[in-house]
Formats: sequence, C-alpha cells, structure tokens
Amino acid sequence: MDKTAFLAACQKVMDEGRTKQGIGTLGEKTLHAVLKHYFDPVEEHHEIRVGSYVADIRNAEGIFEIQTRGFDRLWGKLEAFLPEAPVTVIYPVPTIKWLSWLEEDGTASPKRKSPKRYGAAEILPELYKLKPWLGRRELRFCVLLLEVEEYRLKNGWSEDGKRGATRFERLPVDLLDEVWLCSPADYLSLVPEGLPAEFTVKQYAKASGLSGKKASVAVNVLFSIGTLQRVGKQKNAYLYKRNCEENNERLH
Repeated sequence: MDKTAFLAACQKVMDEGRTKQGIGTLGEKTLHAVLKHYFDPVEEHHEIRVGSYVADIRNAEGIFEIQTRGFDRLWGKLEAFLPEAPVTVIYPVPTIKWLSWLEEDGTASPKRKSPKRYGAAEILPELYKLKPWLGRRELRFCVLLLEVEEYRLKNGWSEDGKRGATRFERLPVDLLDEVWLCSPADYLSLVPEGLPAEFTVKQYAKASGLSGKKASVAVNVLFSIGTLQRVGKQKNAYLYKRNCEENNERLH
C-alpha cells in the first residue's frame, strides 16, 4: 500500500478539473480515474484495446481491470485478457463513507458519517460469479479499503426521496488498506479472527458484518477454493473451520 501515491493520484485527477463544474459532472468516473492513476500514473497505459475489449490498464505487469460490482460482466473480458497477460481485478470498498444529499438546485447537504462499515469480505459474494476462474495463477484480486465522500440525488420513491435514490458520485478521500488475494492462503484474511475454531454461516455473518445471504455465498466461495473445510454439522447447519494444511497451494 502506498498512501502517498494514492493521495497524489487523487490530487492529479482533481487538478485536471474533473470536478470544477460541480459535484457529479463525471457521474461515477472520478473514483475510477483515481484508481487508474494510482495503479499506473502513465496515461499511455490506460484504456488499451485487447481483442474486442478495452482494458483499464495494460503495462509490463499485465492487465488491470477496475470493477465496483457486477463481476458476472467480467466473463468476456477474462476470456479475452487471460491468454494475453496476467490479470488483476481491482475492487474498491467504501469502508468509511461520508454521505451528502444533492437538492434539485445542486446544493449539497452537510455530510454525515455512515454508521455502516464494510470490509474486504464484501468481495466474496461477487467472486461467486467467477467461481470457475478462481485459483488460476494468472488471475488475482486486489481489494482497496477506502474512505469516500458519496453524493446521492433525492430522487427515490419514498416521501423524502432517499429510499431507492441514485448514487451520483463517489470521491475518494483516503486509502485505508489493500488486501491482495492471489492464493487460498490469502483468503484466510477474509475469515474474521474472532470466530471459534469451528463455526457456522450464521456465526460468520455476525463476525464479518455481512448479511445472512451474503455470508452464505461468501462461505460457499471460501469452501470451494479450499480456504475452509466442512467438519460436521450443528443441528441443520454445516460447521466449517480454516484449512491450514493446504492453504499455501494454488488450485490450478
């Protein structure tokens, strides 16, 4: 992790006037632009065509693709990119979020800190969509834990316009941590330390902060790649434990 380089990337994007005409003039692109400059400040390496797709970054280290959600959309790109070079999928997570609402006249409400905190395990439900690809030597993932300012439009369906509202823009403020997932051993970092030696999905959900549904998918992924193993049942629930014997081996 290079916090200085990250803040320099933030400054570069802002200095280029990407927000001079008002919050949200670039839609969702500000965060995307900052991450491109953070991973490679050489703009000639950005937006490079590979086959019928365009990679966010291609340089001597390989191909870098920034994906905020919808990993199922990566299938075509992975099929095109992986035969050409190693691929790193970058997944930003807003661990600390400051929220502001935009009025119809464009003014923003005072920002407030969201009580919700998200961790690196947020990537696991997305990785479920890529299960056949996981474990390949040439494919790795980087989870960036960020502090962000998020702006939303009051265009939702509730009376105050907040429920179902559109996320208008996310501005990165700080880089808090990087979590690299390159082997099953790395995925152990997504298993909270406070869990007992043997645990259920429900216990994983409580410890990780994921919803019950997301936790079920997350544990499924960790079991599939060999980071966790099933060791029995507690009533109708499977019991899992960390796999410490084979977690230094890649799947393929």
